[in-house]
Amino acid sequence: MSISRFASTYGLSRIEQYAAVGLSPTVWGAETRADIRKNLEHIHENLSAAVWLSGLELPVRLAVIPEGALQGFTDEVFDMDHAEYREEIAIDIPGEETDILGEYAQEFGIYLVASAKERAPEYPEKFFNTAFVIDPDGEIVLKHRKLTPLLPVERSVSPHDVWDDWVDAHGDDLDSLFPVADTDIGRIGVSLAIEGAYPEYVRGLAMNGAEIVCRIACPEPLVANGGWRIQNRARALDNSVYVVAPNLGTYYLTPDADTPVDTFGGDSMVVDHDGTVLAEHEYGAGSSYVAATIDVEGLREFRYRSPLTNWLKDLRTELCQVIYDRELYPPNLWLDSQPVDHETYAEEVTQARIDAMVDADIWVPPYWEREDADDMDTAGDRT
Repeated sequence: MSISRFASTYGLSRIEQYAAVGLSPTVWGAETRADIRKNLEHIHENLSAAVWLSGLELPVRLAVIPEGALQGFTDEVFDMDHAEYREEIAIDIPGEETDILGEYAQEFGIYLVASAKERAPEYPEKFFNTAFVIDPDGEIVLKHRKLTPLLPVERSVSPHDVWDDWVDAHGDDLDSLFPVADTDIGRIGVSLAIEGAYPEYVRGLAMNGAEIVCRIACPEPLVANGGWRIQNRARALDNSVYVVAPNLGTYYLTPDADTPVDTFGGDSMVVDHDGTVLAEHEYGAGSSYVAATIDVEGLREFRYRSPLTNWLKDLRTELCQVIYDRELYPPNLWLDSQPVDHETYAEEVTQARIDAMVDADIWVPPYWEREDADDMDTAGDRT
């Protein structure tokens, strides 16, 4: 590659080390769109403290806000009708709320990563869970729609749920499904909460060039049982990326609730490409943050020079393709209908998926199901 190609593709300037902060704000579950303003004002307080104190060591150039920080999880907790939530609480992106966050990004001179339940402009009665990156000029430079919601309770629409329409409108390539923002502080991708539980999704970001993956929040019991920590470290190690993973702080069910709950369990962290936890904030209640140094040039040198643990260079993609030669979770589930309530989903989707795994001989059913089958076989033999 010629030096001019390098210059046009990556720029010749060296990216100095900088601090990245992950916020753990207190959240009040929004009952109306207007309630979001209270959360935005608190995010500014949290951000001011994090940028000021962390900036005493190195300039802060990236701040990551966890999922739910703007609206809470009213739709999930109260099993709201999907179209009703879209009308009353979901936002437009860009819109008033992202404009305010853009002002914060300009004020502090940072890239800001956040998310919100977004009114899908393509669908009058549907909403997505959308992550976005705002640059220091206040402009949105990336939008990513959550690929798998927190099943079985989250009823946001995934691109996979409207797959045929999505492919027609956006395509089915990496940029459509695993977008990465190429910025002057490195290449940034977003993993929305439970997306980080699926190795393929962070791998998709890495294969699209991501150097910093922002994994934004995850609820209990996945924190206390160690799953959150294991996943964050594994995704960083497997893909040679930084993982900035802030979790939410105290959660108030409604704007007027008197007693909060530490629903998420804390454990905000920043992990480097070796899977080493650089910084960690274990306590979840209250409002807090985690901060660590990001060395993009060091990461790039490691990827370029390592003969062993820069794993992606050795990926035998032909071997991997046979793993996914069958349909598991059905596409187009909500293309011509609305996401359903929790009970209906459990009966019609979750159990059907479990049964399908057994029918395909991927999973073995539990003993009581096997005993029932044996009894039926025995009864058949007697007849």
